Amino acid sequence: MARKGKKFRDAAAKVERRPYGLEEALGLVQSAAFAKFDETVEVSMRLGVNPRHADQMVRGTVVLPHGTGKTQRVLAVCEGEAQKQAEEAGADVIMTAEDAVSKIQGGWLEFDAMVATPDMMRHLSKVGRVLGPRGLMPNPKSGTVTQDIAAAVTDIKAGRVEFRVDKTAIIHAPVGKVSFSLDKLAENTRSLVDAVQKAKPATAKGKYVHTIFLCSTMGPGVQVDPISLDVK
Repeated sequence: MARKGKKFRDAAAKVERRPYGLEEALGLVQSAAFAKFDETVEVSMRLGVNPRHADQMVRGTVVLPHGTGKTQRVLAVCEGEAQKQAEEAGADVIMTAEDAVSKIQGGWLEFDAMVATPDMMRHLSKVGRVLGPRGLMPNPKSGTVTQDIAAAVTDIKAGRVEFRVDKTAIIHAPVGKVSFSLDKLAENTRSLVDAVQKAKPATAKGKYVHTIFLCSTMGPGVQVDPISLDVK
């Protein structure tokens, strides 16, 4: 097993192995952060679902009240009037599907999110193997394939976060930066957790949310008491 660095060990020593209330947990995450950059604060939730069953897949989106602290570079793939709407909404790059496919096949991936109108998807399927593993492929379930291209761009720019349970039944999602105020981080975290609870599959039985942890990019995990987040 790789040996942890001294800075990490010093940070981990501040955290007891017990659940903390939300605000106290966030305060620990902030005080334990030691990187020279503004670390991202992330939530990890272990759910009582079986992701191997399609009817127990948990995914969704939420617009965080205070954003993620990261400026998202948005590519809008559309034609005609939709291009004007995307531009007015603040899309960074606007292309037709043919142009987007050509550039992506050439190795261009200078964007953080892609939105597209439904008629563009048959062309974009050609680069699905490139975009899919990177989480960049537009999808109707995440709201990135839509006729209302302006709304999709606006939501992403405002701090929309997409969450999806992984094969180990865990959801990982950012809720802001270490530099955020405690109140802003708490409000963002509550919004994310509420969205995950609302996305509970009807087929999920028993306890839905098992554990919740918070951590910064480089810092140790801090367990959160579900009661402090109104988790049922």
